[in-house]
Amino acid sequence: MIVLTRLNGPSFALNPDLIERVEANPDTVVVLVGGASYPIAESVDELLARVRHYRGQVIASAHATEFPHSDFGNGDPDVAGAGQEERGWTTDPNFPPVPTRKLHSIPLPDSD
Repeated sequence: MIVLTRLNGPSFALNPDLIERVEANPDTVVVLVGGASYPIAESVDELLARVRHYRGQVIASAHATEFPHSDFGNGDPDVAGAGQEERGWTTDPNFPPVPTRKLHSIPLPDSD
């Protein structure tokens, strides 16, 4: 949820996944998928920055759940970054390696 401020002052929390569009004429108005509209004190740019930040937090949280103990380049062959030099990949510290998972196939049940 993101916290926004109504034009008349009180704050409210909004699920950014429900935003259909944002209008700025001259006040910023958030229009939701269901048709409800909320005039807010924040600018369109500020609203978009909050939505981006919220979604970034969601992605970071999902990543932390998926890779709870990932440390890049720790010698683990399941982590992209291990053996980068041998593979001819960049070792530039400005471009850290991205962790990956090995995919394991699930055997199909016997069809009798």
